[in-house]
Amino acid sequence: MRIVILLAAAVMLTAAAPAQESKPYTGVITDTMCGRSHKGMNVAPESKCVKECVGDGKTYKFALLSGAKIYTLSDQETPAKFAAQRVVVTGVLYEKTGILKVESIQAAKSDRIRSRRVNEELP
Repeated sequence: MRIVILLAAAVMLTAAAPAQESKPYTGVITDTMCGRSHKGMNVAPESKCVKECVGDGKTYKFALLSGAKIYTLSDQETPAKFAAQRVVVTGVLYEKTGILKVESIQAAKSDRIRSRRVNEELP
């Protein structure tokens, strides 16, 4: 009888917990040391700064700068090839920890080309 009650309680708790939803997040691959600005490090280009700050990954991590927020990425290998680039990261965000569980990372489409074409069409 106790087992049935425990199983019923477990099912109810599982059903009541909201499932985390995978969503796309657009931003720039950065690191948890520099965050928004790499100027203080005096390392150029910014992609080199990001990779050097992450280094072995023990102290600082790859992160996504999305708007005013910085999310630490669960995948610490794939972001290296996108360092300092605008990307779309698809994954699940854990708000309490600020960790974005990465499912995929893709280069973002450039807005420059689109806005340039719009400007060219204006009289």
